[in-house]
Amino acid sequence: MPDHDVARLRAVATRSISPENLSGAPGQGGRATDGTGAEPGRELGRGWKISPSVEIGANQTLDLAAIDGPGRITHIWLTAHPDHWRSLLLRAYWDGDATPAVEVPVGDYFGQGWGKFAQLSSSMIAVNPHGGLNSYWPMPFRSAARLTIENLAATPVILYYQITFEAGTDESYSGYLHAQWRRSNPLRTGSVHPLLERVRGAGQYVGTYLAWGANSRGWWGEGEIKYYLDEDRDFPTICGTGTEDYFGGAWNFDVPGQGYTSYTTPYLGLHQIIRPDGLYESQQRFGMYRWHVPDPIHFASAIRVDIQALGWRNGHRYLPLHDDIASTALFYLDSPSSTLPTTPTLDELETL
Repeated sequence: MPDHDVARLRAVATRSISPENLSGAPGQGGRATDGTGAEPGRELGRGWKISPSVEIGANQTLDLAAIDGPGRITHIWLTAHPDHWRSLLLRAYWDGDATPAVEVPVGDYFGQGWGKFAQLSSSMIAVNPHGGLNSYWPMPFRSAARLTIENLAATPVILYYQITFEAGTDESYSGYLHAQWRRSNPLRTGSVHPLLERVRGAGQYVGTYLAWGANSRGWWGEGEIKYYLDEDRDFPTICGTGTEDYFGGAWNFDVPGQGYTSYTTPYLGLHQIIRPDGLYESQQRFGMYRWHVPDPIHFASAIRVDIQALGWRNGHRYLPLHDDIASTALFYLDSPSSTLPTTPTLDELETL
């Protein structure tokens, strides 16, 4: 029976890391005598929610978890104020590699790139009222795992978190989870937005999240997403038919009489629609995801992914757009690290 069969007994141990058990070691939970809950728990004492959260100082990095392997992270839950979702960088390092495989703003990793809560109910990411961020992406490792969060802002952040993992799993045939963030703001004339530059190695592409800001009137989603696999150069192996089509919608996400209509399903959705409010929210903003869990895109030696931004102009002609597009691309690779984009600055992350 497969490993995901919840009834099958396996010789692994479940551990969980949180501010109440920083190492995840057996019998070490709830022992804190000091922490963010010490004052409200002063009459109850040890064992009564004394350390439920941590403070990350301005321009500081917190080690969320340091785990010796082999093992597999099965669930991450965390929460912080939405004002900080774009200024916190989540990183994951596998098997002692000095280069992170995951480097993504916390909000974007959980499909919340605009710093505003949007309910998301999917198989791999769940975001619940009001800002409970959950990830079920499997994170296997063979010898070690390290997760960190860097606070790029000039003010401290209170963070609650819990990381659950299985120790002692056989990961000899598993790939390493990678996640990369890129932003085109605005997209230059005649260019396409890159989700992945040429990543080398064998693996499978498994997820896309886009925070898309429309900077012009009219429909913005005629552009195609393209996957250049292995030896592809000028032309891709996989080419979609339009942005809303790739995310499982059709005809501009427009239900007649309702306009843009949000939806969230196990593997794809348009879960966030930010409409103009007549004042500071002057542009339309969207959040979309597609998880290639039942339909991963396999590559043997290399992969590159990009997406066009197209609208319409007079004469039934395509109009190349200059939109604000931020992407998070997720894939599994046979190596614990790959070439990363330049780490964004706080100004480059800012939602405008």
